[in-house]
Amino acid sequence: MQRSPLALPFPLLPPITGVDLRVARARYKTWDRCDLTFAVLAEGTTIAGVLTQSRCPSPEVEWCRAAMTLGQARALVVNAGNSNAFTGGRGRAAVEAIAARVAGYLGCQPSDVFVASTGVIGVPLPVDKAEAGLDAAFTAAPCGWEDAAATIMTTDTFAKGATAAAIVDGRKVTLNGIIKGSGMIAPDMATMLGFVFTDAAVDPAFLQRAMTAANATTFSCITVDGDTSTSDTVLAFATGKAGNAPLIDDDSIGADAFRAALADLCHQLALLVVRDGEGASKLIEIAVTGAESDRSAHRIAMSIANSPLVKTAIAGEDANWGRIVMAVGKAGEPAERDRLSIRFGDVQVAREGLAVEGYDEAPVAAHLKGSEIAIGVDLGIGEGSATVWTCDLTHGYIAINADYRS
Repeated sequence: MQRSPLALPFPLLPPITGVDLRVARARYKTWDRCDLTFAVLAEGTTIAGVLTQSRCPSPEVEWCRAAMTLGQARALVVNAGNSNAFTGGRGRAAVEAIAARVAGYLGCQPSDVFVASTGVIGVPLPVDKAEAGLDAAFTAAPCGWEDAAATIMTTDTFAKGATAAAIVDGRKVTLNGIIKGSGMIAPDMATMLGFVFTDAAVDPAFLQRAMTAANATTFSCITVDGDTSTSDTVLAFATGKAGNAPLIDDDSIGADAFRAALADLCHQLALLVVRDGEGASKLIEIAVTGAESDRSAHRIAMSIANSPLVKTAIAGEDANWGRIVMAVGKAGEPAERDRLSIRFGDVQVAREGLAVEGYDEAPVAAHLKGSEIAIGVDLGIGEGSATVWTCDLTHGYIAINADYRS
């Protein structure tokens, strides 16, 4: 598959004490590549996460949702090529078998093992392949972050990772993340599969609050195609090996710095997913201001971002702001036509319900020929604001998804 023109090189991610990464070939599909990522986590690692709001979740999502309530983790297993979703009892049995095998290897409880899978829906995960892949991972040499990130890919065209750091209780703490996602991206909570690792000591309840807050302005603000996956999962693991006094609440020393670093990391990861949107050629930022509330602004921004007419206009480098008016109007949120203003880049093209008379189209055309597009919408009725990110819609999206199972 051709690499996305919006791809970024994989960054140098430092090691995280208490995280041991390995990859293996489970051969879930007929491909000659690693498709199982296994992370061993130090004893005492805490866990938090956000999971899909789909009413048809995978067994892995249900397993993680239940296991997270205990607040601790010893391992992560990620399978690529088979989502194990909509597979009934066989799917649940496969997750239980994976957790049991890892628990036996590490000497921990099955509930300490977190499992995620991505790929085709409706095909039970073959237990024999999963167990053989795990056995290979148990004896594999430790790998780097890029190998782990590449292994969890499906239709992704490049491996995705990011890093951030903060000073907590006088000590530097590091946060690394890997993520996969390219299509079926319109999360209500997270993107397809993302994993954050930090050496900070963090109480699981505080980690959950921080992760939920970071998600609200990052993963829940991206869309590729308006479709929420059955398997969306973002998990955060804190090994505690940095030696800081545990972060318990917002009054803990360094809590604000940790929250900011986590939000920054999640923002980096979220935009990488949009950059690899199936068939994408342009990254689009949509900023809505002047709405009745932040929630209203978010809904309007998502209406614009998910509009096939808006996305194809951007693909064609056509400043058809009438399509943005349409998307605002259909969002079902408060709006007044004669207060609406729209800009492309820095150029105002419509103001107070009318086209700006005599605006210069040349800079607008030049902006739309670029790979990063900015659209601004001001409703002029309140103080609410939100920013979301999407990509254009090209023939490439159809080609990828028409042949997805072959």
